[in-house]
Amino acid sequence: MHDKDEVEGRVTLGVVARQAGVSPSTVSKVLNGHSDVSSETRVRVERLLDAHGYRRRTRRAPRAPLVELVFHELDSVWAVELIRGVENVARQNGATVALTGSGTRHAPASDWIEGVLRRRPLGVVLVLSALPEEAKSRLRLRDIPFAIVDPAGDPDPDVPSVGSANWAGGLAATRHLIERGHRRVAIITGPEDMMCSLARLDGYRSAMTMAGLVPDPRLIRFGDFHVRGGFEHARELLAGPDRPTAIFAGSDLQALGVLEAARTRGLSVPEDLSVVGYDDVPLAQWSSPALTTVHQPLRHMAEEAARMLFRPAGPGGAAQRIELATHLVVRRSTAPVGGG
Repeated sequence: MHDKDEVEGRVTLGVVARQAGVSPSTVSKVLNGHSDVSSETRVRVERLLDAHGYRRRTRRAPRAPLVELVFHELDSVWAVELIRGVENVARQNGATVALTGSGTRHAPASDWIEGVLRRRPLGVVLVLSALPEEAKSRLRLRDIPFAIVDPAGDPDPDVPSVGSANWAGGLAATRHLIERGHRRVAIITGPEDMMCSLARLDGYRSAMTMAGLVPDPRLIRFGDFHVRGGFEHARELLAGPDRPTAIFAGSDLQALGVLEAARTRGLSVPEDLSVVGYDDVPLAQWSSPALTTVHQPLRHMAEEAARMLFRPAGPGGAAQRIELATHLVVRRSTAPVGGG
């Protein structure tokens, strides 16, 4: 017998070996994660195993009592809220959380999958917008569940994911400003290649259109969700004589940059400029003035994603998508146009 799990899938492994043009021992090496198999052969074998629906069922190596949480960047203030959410659920299930920084906001680095297969966690939560097909296949082959806390808003349909109502958040933020008499409302949303940025922008445009206002293209900016981006865009927006009276920033960090840009231009918030942020991170209530913002339930989103790791798949194995509500939190950075 070539593999300690082969009793469960002897026919499948034989078929896979023949179709892949390799020996059964090579298939066993792939199943057991041995490194002495070429990348090309490993990918070919794993794709065939996945196509045959092969799953390891017996004598598996013990799982580490870990939930792996993967970020593309760990220096964001909202990362703390996500970590706390995953930790809450991991603790309830007797596990701890291991943090990994990898890749870009779109996907983990190509070498990440090798490390996670060695670590064999109970499951993986990714704060990314997508997972490559090869990574999904290899995680499923090893029965390692995964879920995405989705900042981009456009997950693959076969990936369990948790997001929030970005369009509704953009609508609420902009409507709040319009109801206070603002007509020249600017927006600094996030990166143009992220669906959440576009959804918040669509919410802004919808609120303007419903109020009979035509959005000025010069007042629409794509930022980077960081303080510096908010500052630089706001400096430009506030430089001209026909400046906006209100700015909706697509993140609280960008809103903090807007507050600083207003100060350097000699403008008072909210007397001369109203500012709305997005996320409602703890820092928002301590800004000067306290920031009106859209509450995105970051900790709850992370908790729901972590719970997906510990619950069975949906009917027919369908991936679950959860979208949580957002709501506006009114503080002191907004006021009626021309007033405090």
